[in-house]
Amino acid sequence: MNLKKHKNELLFLPLGGSGEIGMNLNLYHLDGKWIMVDCGIGFADDYYPGADIIVPNIKFIEKIKQDLIGLVVTHAHEDHVGGIPYLWEQLECPVYTTAFTANFLRLKLLETTFGKRVKIHEITPGKAFTLGPFEIEPINLTHSIPEMQAMAIKTKFGTIMHTGDWKFDENPMVGPASNLSRLKKRGEEGVLAIVCDSTNVFSNGESGSEGDVRENLTKLIATCKNRVAVGTFASNLARVESIIHAARANGREIVVCGRSFWRLIEAARESGYLKDAPKFFTEKDAGKIPRAKALYLCTGSQAEPRAALSRIAEGTHPSLKLLPGDTAIFSSKIIPGNDTAIYRMMNLLTLQGIDVITEKEHHIHVSGHPYRNELKRMYEYTKPQIAIPVHGEARHIHEHAKLAKSLGVPDVFEIKNGDVLKLAPGKHEKVDMVEAGKLAVDAFVFLAGDSDIMRGRRKLKNNGAIFISITMNNKGISIAQPQISAPGLLDPVQDAELFAEMAEEVEAAVDRKRDFKEAQDAARKAVRRIIRDELDKNPIIEVHVARV
Repeated sequence: MNLKKHKNELLFLPLGGSGEIGMNLNLYHLDGKWIMVDCGIGFADDYYPGADIIVPNIKFIEKIKQDLIGLVVTHAHEDHVGGIPYLWEQLECPVYTTAFTANFLRLKLLETTFGKRVKIHEITPGKAFTLGPFEIEPINLTHSIPEMQAMAIKTKFGTIMHTGDWKFDENPMVGPASNLSRLKKRGEEGVLAIVCDSTNVFSNGESGSEGDVRENLTKLIATCKNRVAVGTFASNLARVESIIHAARANGREIVVCGRSFWRLIEAARESGYLKDAPKFFTEKDAGKIPRAKALYLCTGSQAEPRAALSRIAEGTHPSLKLLPGDTAIFSSKIIPGNDTAIYRMMNLLTLQGIDVITEKEHHIHVSGHPYRNELKRMYEYTKPQIAIPVHGEARHIHEHAKLAKSLGVPDVFEIKNGDVLKLAPGKHEKVDMVEAGKLAVDAFVFLAGDSDIMRGRRKLKNNGAIFISITMNNKGISIAQPQISAPGLLDPVQDAELFAEMAEEVEAAVDRKRDFKEAQDAARKAVRRIIRDELDKNPIIEVHVARV
């Protein structure tokens, strides 16, 4: 990308969240300066074996970071703030966000070596602040976590409304209602472009109120006779408060299960939320509470392997256990891609005699994202000239674009990560593309999906591996039978004949081969032929040759 060519242009560039739900990272450019809105993570899928999360590829930002003047965070959900502990050292810019999100982020940064170096500036909802050529007004919108802020980004060419995650909840349980008057006022003043959430664009009607969920959870828990475990998203403070209310209304003590919940609760208390919350018990104290009086607040609603609910279902949790007649309530939706793992966990619980209740049977979950009627209202309020759907897979963005067109928005763009969109001056158009993508977080390194390591892991997962050890003298003659193992591919007892056949073929293939690599290649070729004929597999084959 020729940055000099676009120095005086207003540009929008997503590097995450446009092509997937989650991993949000967006850039705005004007007069040679850049700001970033959000820096999130996503959940890794089967394409990234061995990794739990993914982060955006920010190689482009590393090239322009001297002109990156600030990172603005809309709210404290992991897919908007969770990337900072992994990526900030490559950004080294100040962070701007509200008090609650700042407190939440500081707790996360305690686990890093650079947390104290991150300059976090607390912003006030409704009070504009300036970053270079951008004047930014945070505007309250309701969501499942407090202090979610849309960002009205004012420039010399016009205002961009960056919505973040939002809904129009008339009865929010945490934080103020959406500031509709400011949205309407901005619309009257003129909105050049809206960059808007697409998560629930396929859902008709309204997303519903957290107040209804609170009431229904209270009634449902009243019908449970024994211990109750409630799983929900560990970042959904509104739902956590609803569960607390329902527990107290039914005379139950709350056991907090999962480090993520403790972090959320601490950040909430530091920011003035959960003031009237009761005493919480740790997992180790769970055994002190009578069975009929206990409520477990659990991580793991998406069947994350190391989360509390998953370990309870597997019977591997050191402190927590559910017995026949207990109840497991899933106050969350199933995120696409997690279906198989979640249903497996639910089945494990059911087989143990535990009653499993989901939002399919009872109205115990509402989304934090807008349904179609709410999207229509947002467009009516803001009246944008340009619509840029984000926060969605390709199909979500396409459907959102169709909706925006039907509502009379003059220019609508379907974009993907890496697209550079010129908003002003002159014609609105895609002008370039930069490197983008996903990187798996693997211990202390980032791995691309097409890296040798990830390709190797996928091959191991689907085809297994074979290890061959050969001992030869300097004349290339085997002095012992080749040793072969195939963990996850062949059984040493049941497949003994096949192992013997491979050993014989390897011995013949390497006979008289004095060159080390030539012997390796010959052994690998002999075994690969047999495995393809017998099993139709293409495993990783490692050959070790020892010379004596």
